[in-house]
Amino acid sequence: MKRVLVACGNGIATSTVVSSKIREYAEEKGVALQTDQCKLMEVPGKASNYDLVVTTGTFGGDVDTPVVRAISLLTGIGQEETLQEIMTKLEQ
Repeated sequence: MKRVLVACGNGIATSTVVSSKIREYAEEKGVALQTDQCKLMEVPGKASNYDLVVTTGTFGGDVDTPVVRAISLLTGIGQEETLQEIMTKLEQ
């Protein structure tokens, strides 16, 4: 099972929406994954425990875990491409 860390400003509302969309899309594709949520400022300390980090903003610091910016999952513009990018990174 793949693990995805979803980060937004406060780690609550926005990341909940993004997490739901990622889980629904993964389920449609037959990909088993777990999502957890956090604040953007927590990403550097948590990212190494995950296969992928998905954010709705920028965070300070560098991480070795692949990162996908996913503001499109909130706006709807380019949403399908972002979801495909997330699945591609999880397959690597």
